[in-house]
Amino acid sequence: QVHLRESGGGLVQAGGSLRLSCLVSGDPFRESAVGWFRQAPGKDREWVASISWTYGNANYADSAKGRFTLSRNIADNAVYLEMSRLQPEDTAVYYCAAGPLPSDTAHHYAFWGQGAQVTVSS
Repeated sequence: QVHLRESGGGLVQAGGSLRLSCLVSGDPFRESAVGWFRQAPGKDREWVASISWTYGNANYADSAKGRFTLSRNIADNAVYLEMSRLQPEDTAVYYCAAGPLPSDTAHHYAFWGQGAQVTVSS
């Protein structure tokens, strides 16, 4: 069993930055990848980025490229999503999830956190 808990959400002005953390407990190596998704009100859940827990290589959605950076710290059992140049359209609940492989598809991830609200004001 793997448990995930997000933290670091909040309110930020457009152009600002936030860092989201995802603390992974249980047996993180059982699931070899962590992904971040977001869901805005009235919209489908959208993939943001994913990272291989073993190798540390990350992939990004086009909306995140150049603005977001995903990293992991094995010693801390944590994954970090650094977000910069945030815009109002980035407002959403952000979820981290664990799965067997890095994927941009939500149903490939078996374990999910509760989510962290990110609100970007204009």
